[in-house]
Amino acid sequence: MSRQSPEEYFKDLSEAVVEMDEDLAVSLSKAALEDGVDAYEAIENGLSHGMARAGQLFEEEEYFIPELLMCSDAMYAGLDVLKPHLKKTTESRGTVVIGVIEGDTHDIGKNMVRIMFETGGFNVIDLGRDVPPQRFVDTARDSKADIIALSTLMTTTMDGMGTVVKLLIDANLRDGVKVMVGGGPISPGFAKRIGADGYAVNAAEAVKIARELVGTA
Repeated sequence: MSRQSPEEYFKDLSEAVVEMDEDLAVSLSKAALEDGVDAYEAIENGLSHGMARAGQLFEEEEYFIPELLMCSDAMYAGLDVLKPHLKKTTESRGTVVIGVIEGDTHDIGKNMVRIMFETGGFNVIDLGRDVPPQRFVDTARDSKADIIALSTLMTTTMDGMGTVVKLLIDANLRDGVKVMVGGGPISPGFAKRIGADGYAVNAAEAVKIARELVGTA
């Protein structure tokens, strides 16, 4: 594969995910590394970007669950190549409890954010998907977490995020735990309305906001 600019790799990686081409995602990821492209940028601007496009096609009902799953397979195939080359910081920036709110089983976006948190130096406790609000609070208390990061791709489950904030207040934990929200239907206005501390539009932004929230930006 001929030498390309980083931007060309990002575009091609994004396209490989949208086109559900695992082999191409792998070969492009390897070629990008050989050409000196930063692994973090290849993930965020290439694979993650492609997955976001696939998610949009799903929302527009051009793609359905089978296509979305094949897109995620292509993304993870490329991720397997790139992840070992991420530059991890040795400084701990705090503990994050992350998960998809109860009623939603879409965890691709959450998984991307988790990887970026880990790369960014955070200790991450991943509760998975379809997680009841109380479990976030209990885990944050038991682990002395600094941040709870909540995601959803469904409008019908958004209210559960507000429930987490209320439960933190009821447990007298709110002052010590920051709450971040994200996902397709989430907006800065919604985050403010439920009393969350931060909103992130993508995985790279999530790490930046988390660092600001714990004072290590």
